[in-house]
Amino acid sequence: MPPLSNEKLATSSRTTTRLPPVVWCGLIVIVTLLSFHVRPFISLHLIAQYEEAGTKICPQVDNLFPERNAETWAGARERTASEAFKMRAIDWLAGAVRIPTESFDDMQAVGVDPRWDVFATFHAYLAQAFPLVHGNLKLRKINTYGLLYEWRGSNESLKPVLLTAHQDVVPVDPSTADSWDHPPYSGYFDGTRIWGRGTIDDKNGLIGILAAVESLLQIGFTPTRTFVMAFGFDEEVNGLEGAAQLAKTLLATYGEDSFAFILDEGAGLIEMFGIVAAFPCVAEKGYLDVVVEVTSPGGHSSIPPDHTSIGMLAAMIVEYEDNPHQLQLSRESTPYRTVQCLAKYSPTMSPAAKRLVADAAHSDAALAALGALLSKDPLYRTQIGTTTAVDVVRGGVKSNALPEAAYAIVNHRILAESSVAAVRAHDTALLAPLAVRFNLTYTAFDVDISSPGARASGMLALRDLDAASALEPAPLTPTDGPDAAPYQLLSGSIRAAYAARRAAGGERGNYTVPVVPSTMLGNTDTRYYWALSRHIFRYGHGNSAGRGPEDAQKGMHTTNESIDADDLVEGIRFFVMLVLNADEWLMV
Repeated sequence: MPPLSNEKLATSSRTTTRLPPVVWCGLIVIVTLLSFHVRPFISLHLIAQYEEAGTKICPQVDNLFPERNAETWAGARERTASEAFKMRAIDWLAGAVRIPTESFDDMQAVGVDPRWDVFATFHAYLAQAFPLVHGNLKLRKINTYGLLYEWRGSNESLKPVLLTAHQDVVPVDPSTADSWDHPPYSGYFDGTRIWGRGTIDDKNGLIGILAAVESLLQIGFTPTRTFVMAFGFDEEVNGLEGAAQLAKTLLATYGEDSFAFILDEGAGLIEMFGIVAAFPCVAEKGYLDVVVEVTSPGGHSSIPPDHTSIGMLAAMIVEYEDNPHQLQLSRESTPYRTVQCLAKYSPTMSPAAKRLVADAAHSDAALAALGALLSKDPLYRTQIGTTTAVDVVRGGVKSNALPEAAYAIVNHRILAESSVAAVRAHDTALLAPLAVRFNLTYTAFDVDISSPGARASGMLALRDLDAASALEPAPLTPTDGPDAAPYQLLSGSIRAAYAARRAAGGERGNYTVPVVPSTMLGNTDTRYYWALSRHIFRYGHGNSAGRGPEDAQKGMHTTNESIDADDLVEGIRFFVMLVLNADEWLMV
């Protein structure tokens, strides 16, 4: 049997398996691990000293309320606080959920595969639901179903802002339909929550953006800064038809580094360690799918060799799992900064854990101990290392025939401090001894590793699954220093929106929420937008809206996906706040 082609592998090609927002940002495990008392490495290092030194650790900006746009904000705040607006927001999202814009791994090109046609129905719904948006903004459709809105501002010297979301949803497995409390495409509202596929991934974000713009247009607001909205339609399966094509148009229209900042889906407000914190993701891991293929002579299974293709491949799979990438918790990494922020602002984290986090800033031994502690949980381990998962195995066609070929697809999520080249080099070196042991010729990523002229009893080959497989870790978004103005704008808007909801609800107290930079473990449509801005954020303000991390991921990519109606409204209010603040802030 000849080596398997990429075409033959297409049916096994990856789904862009995206983790729930909370899992993306690796937060649940921090709660578990750092709640325990750990032995301090420097016993005399007092918490008071840490707090004094911590003034430069995880600094927070003040709540940022619109000033020049204060009157507009007052009108929008009053409008979004009404029960009538809440019911309208529910109807907006419920109507979007009722249109099953599913995307599948095996989708063919637009114009060829009729399963794309449902997006035309979705577009008609959006035009009907948001008449002011479609009457006042310029709309271009890219590759038929990609939506690109432009809300032209009066001052073209200001960089525009790009707000993004995706129209597609993960398909509902028909065998699970009876497991839903309410039908998955019903948009059912039970008096508290809206139910259905897309309510938290990501039609809530798309509807939130359009609802915010529609509301501002109703008030009569006209922007000074240009705002652009880009909505892809195949984010769940790699984004090549949607965001990739939108990115080409955006780059041709606006140019490189042309946007003040970009905001896409991500984690939101989570309660842990006695506080509610916001977790915008400012880093995103890379991605690589590697095909490991072994070929050897076939024949009748009554006369087997010592090792069949499947047996040799099994040894290689074991080698992968027994030799993971080395974990790296560095002081410059986003995961360390995440833990620093939690240690600084949490009133309930154990003093010993706080000391360990503080000591790690200057003690290599403490840093190693903190990394070892965090790595005990599989979830946080993914934050501080490149991961390896053998996800697909194929080989053999008949029980009495020796397999001529067998292959596995190995998925890597690449640490921000690493690279695609480093992962390829790791894999190449890892399997080299097995190629020698089994007497296989060895080709790795188009490079012949075998000794010239060597006789072999088979072949081992490593290669990328497809051209779209390799993705470098995303550039890190600045969060401090002279280039951090967009992060400060986002942070101040998050804090102000959080305070506005609590004040509107009659709550008393200091409505502050620390903003904690975090890392995205999965990949979003922003992978195609790197050239457009150095400031890319992955954040969903309405996601969980201050409940525990376990609640934030319920229903994501599974049964009973739903969102609290008050969270939906808070997400809309956040987009209003962000637009008004970005419109008047000349620093970005």
